[in-house]
Amino acid sequence: MHRLIEHFETYLPLNTAEKQLVEARAILRKIKRRQMILQEGFVCKHYAFVVEGCFRMYGVDNKGIEHNIQFAAESDWIADIGSFHSGKPSQLFIEAIEPSVILQIEKQDLYFLYLSIPKLDRIFKVIIENKYVELQNRVLQNISSTAQERYLNFLDQYPTLSPRLPNTQIASYLGITPEFLSKIRKDLTVK
Repeated sequence: MHRLIEHFETYLPLNTAEKQLVEARAILRKIKRRQMILQEGFVCKHYAFVVEGCFRMYGVDNKGIEHNIQFAAESDWIADIGSFHSGKPSQLFIEAIEPSVILQIEKQDLYFLYLSIPKLDRIFKVIIENKYVELQNRVLQNISSTAQERYLNFLDQYPTLSPRLPNTQIASYLGITPEFLSKIRKDLTVK
């Protein structure tokens, strides 16, 4: 729990009573490698804070090809925000890439915390705004950057993930083949 509290306090300090409220509403879960915490067709009922490990959020197109949308490692959040807030079934999957530990907060608990700790409402607003900016930047990169530029941006955005992820996962995120990613990496080491 201390990691979650520390994370919140990078935005605004919490007093003892506020920390206790957060601790009472967050659920600790251990997740196995390749275990899903969300599957397509189900409603996303939790925001998940990653204490240890790494997750990917992805969709599957009508040809059965997976497209990674987001990665989340230590001290990051992952959820299908659209499904979470609308209550509609998700079109996405969230899967553990490695054994992980998460803290989950259910929708009703999150809303309770917003009302009980107004500064937490502000903290989540900033977290979601930051995720939205990341998404905007990613869309812009996908339509205006080369594959090599997208890879360099990936390394910049996720500096500790590259060694932890297989080429197939990174390539899926970049929208290229694993073979082309290998060529990009080779070209960058030659320069």
